[in-house]
Amino acid sequence: MAIRQIRYDGDPALTKKCRKVEVIDDRIRLILDDMMDTLHQTENGAALAANQIGILRRLVVIDYCDHYLKLVNPLIVGYSGEQECVEGCLSFPGHYVKTIRPQRVTVQAFNENGEEVLLIGEDEMAKCFCHEIEHLDGLIFLDRAIEELEL
Repeated sequence: MAIRQIRYDGDPALTKKCRKVEVIDDRIRLILDDMMDTLHQTENGAALAANQIGILRRLVVIDYCDHYLKLVNPLIVGYSGEQECVEGCLSFPGHYVKTIRPQRVTVQAFNENGEEVLLIGEDEMAKCFCHEIEHLDGLIFLDRAIEELEL
C-alpha cells in the first residue's frame, strides 16, 4: 500500500466526471487501500474520492462518524430533509463554506468484495456522502457554497 499525492485546487482531475468501475478486482482493491492509507496520513480528513488522487474512477473511502467504508460506484438513490452544513475539503485546504445538503441520504454501492450495499447516512454522514459522490461527478463543495467562512 502507498500514500498517493492529493490533487489541489486548479487540478483538472477535480472537475472531471469519474468512470464507472466495471470489475472489482485486486487492482481496484489496491487503489482503495492506497486511498484509505492516504486519508489516514492527511490531517482532518474524513473521506477521499478517487479523482482527488488523480484516478478517474468511481471510488470513495470514508473513515468518519464511526463508519469505515470503501465504496465502488456509489450512487445517491434517495434523500430527504434539509440541513445547513459547514464544509471543507482536503483538495482545498483552508477553504470553508456553508452549504445546504439533505439531512438524510440513501446510497447504493458495492464494497471492495463486489457485494452490493445500501447505506443510510443522516446529518454529518449525509453531508459526507453528498460531498464525496459529487466529487465523482466533477463537482466540488465550492459549487454548493451559500456563504464563505473564516475558520
